Amino acid sequence: MVKMLFCALLLAGASISAAAAPVPKEQLLVPPANARHFTITSKAGKHGDNWVWTLPDGRIASRMSMSLRGWITEVDEVATLGSDGRPVAMEVRGYTDSGDASETFKVGPDGIATWKTAVDSGSAPFGTKRYSSYGGPWFDGVDQEGAFLAAGERGIELLPGGKGRMRIVRSVEITGPKGPETVRLGFVEGFGLSPRPYWLTADNKFFGSAGQISILPAGYEANAERLKAIGEEETAKLVRDISRRFLAKENSAPVLFDHVKLFDSVGGRYLADRAVLVANGKVAAVGAAGSLKAPAGARIIDGRGKTLLPGLWDSHRHVGGDDFELIQNLATGITNYRSPGSLIEDAQSIFKRRAAGDLLAPDGKVSVIIDRKDPLAAQGALTVSSEAEAIAAVRKVKAAGMWGVKFYTSMNPAWIAPAAAEAHKLGLHVHGHVPAGMRPLDAVRAGYDEITHINFIMMQAMPQAVVDKANTAARLEGPAQYGKDVDLDSPAMKAFYAELSKRGTIIDPTLTVWEPLMTSDGTAIAPEYAPYAPVAPPAVARAWKIAGYPLFGNVTRDDFRKSFAKMVGVVGRLHKAGVRVVAGTDGYGLELVRELELYQQAGMTNVEALQTATIVPARMVGMDKAVGSVAPGKTADLILVNGDAEKDLRVLRQVDKVVLDGVLMDAQALREAAGFSGPPVGAN
Repeated sequence: MVKMLFCALLLAGASISAAAAPVPKEQLLVPPANARHFTITSKAGKHGDNWVWTLPDGRIASRMSMSLRGWITEVDEVATLGSDGRPVAMEVRGYTDSGDASETFKVGPDGIATWKTAVDSGSAPFGTKRYSSYGGPWFDGVDQEGAFLAAGERGIELLPGGKGRMRIVRSVEITGPKGPETVRLGFVEGFGLSPRPYWLTADNKFFGSAGQISILPAGYEANAERLKAIGEEETAKLVRDISRRFLAKENSAPVLFDHVKLFDSVGGRYLADRAVLVANGKVAAVGAAGSLKAPAGARIIDGRGKTLLPGLWDSHRHVGGDDFELIQNLATGITNYRSPGSLIEDAQSIFKRRAAGDLLAPDGKVSVIIDRKDPLAAQGALTVSSEAEAIAAVRKVKAAGMWGVKFYTSMNPAWIAPAAAEAHKLGLHVHGHVPAGMRPLDAVRAGYDEITHINFIMMQAMPQAVVDKANTAARLEGPAQYGKDVDLDSPAMKAFYAELSKRGTIIDPTLTVWEPLMTSDGTAIAPEYAPYAPVAPPAVARAWKIAGYPLFGNVTRDDFRKSFAKMVGVVGRLHKAGVRVVAGTDGYGLELVRELELYQQAGMTNVEALQTATIVPARMVGMDKAVGSVAPGKTADLILVNGDAEKDLRVLRQVDKVVLDGVLMDAQALREAAGFSGPPVGAN
């Protein structure tokens, strides 16, 4: 059970590695023919398998094999159960897409539990607790659901820390190889920032999980979309009640912020001692401190020592699947987003429920991923097998009311230009990963308006062998290995920057995706997450500690770090050349402030970095007349932070108040609703 609860966390970017070589695939356990078989699938197709069986000595064995867009997982596990059904020993072997997955856990005769992974080790009295594993197969065959249900609200204490709970919300009849049967939907708490939907059999054993990526028993895959929809429906009910509380009518009363330092994103400056009046969902007036009169019933907020800014944008925030993450985004000051890839039905649901007041969420625009039908296709993509199908997919995206199309790495390069031309004819934005065999300039000349991810920008200078395999792990390994040797100021690179600038190309670097993978060594939590770790559930904080992408060949960690420094340097040179940069995280959204810090390291000023998360993305999506700056008549999407952002952008993590469509909300209340116990620690 516990392994599956880490699925979403691991997919969000957590990874592990170790100095010792992992056990190779050939030496891992081979499941017998009668093993319980689960498949790992998405709309794009099948990605892997998970088997479970019992060994002759009574121990429970499991094996998982997966290829997700070229990232490979090959792991097994053997668990020994105690007399009460709790695992008292466990060993994981193999490797994930991020290296050695080795993990051990054992309870000694003295009742002391010990554990060791690639990033941590420890010991503690076992008592009545249960070990929450770091990795291993998504389902390891250990059915612990009944114990969590029996514990009720009091929950079960976990090792290394935290408490897990589970409750059942409804039963559903599905059809499988054996005909109709009943499964039960439960919500699990304590393993993530928010409650997670989880499917059980009628007798409270593990059945599966259904989402953008699903793991279900073989033969039941046809139920994935329905189970996903039901899980999201029940999650929506939980979020609806929370949303209505924050969106209560009284929170829409006028509010006057007085004596604030105001960030002028259009003018590119900070204005001292200003006043801003919000009324009827709009910015009603902006003036000198003390010059605006608050209407009757207005709330007056003294902003001395604080900074008022337009709400922040995350331009690489995949929305859909977890409504609680949208509340978390607001808690961290993100009032707008651009999703570079969401399921059409998920996006439409978000738009509809937000408009009805049933979903507390930032406002934004959504693109849909289009990829070639292939084992390496992106999960959640519209998959196509020809130029005609690619064009038809573009039309489907437009008909669904989406903003853009995002082409992916397995696309046939020959299809890009005609599909992009159709997208532009329909008024859609075109961006994406660079397909294998193409360099970024090829993609831009074929019609890309924007390149996502800095590693694909680095592809301009990579060996052809890397470019040809950019739909595999080579899309990171190539830039990691060769990036350090790229002359960023060579005539070829300068010409590259100049052409991107001339064409008006936009860059979405997502440096915070690559910083932990390339620079971490397992000794500390990455700077993206360190401020949030003390106030997050222990299981989440543990998953944030990674050992970095595994080394290969003769490449060293220092080489990786030098290559990452070149990535940061490229962002600075692109900006200097006049290329527009938008700040995006491709993560939780928590990483946004660190992204801006890295832009400053690249050479941007404080103001320039902050513009990449305010007015620049608003202009990119065509919403700058309504949001992205603080001016009379604009939608009141604002954040008030404790501290002086002009002196240090890190204070952006210390959000005090959030105004969304004129509704005033307390940031700490939002943080608690999103699963955090308090404000980020050491954020400024």
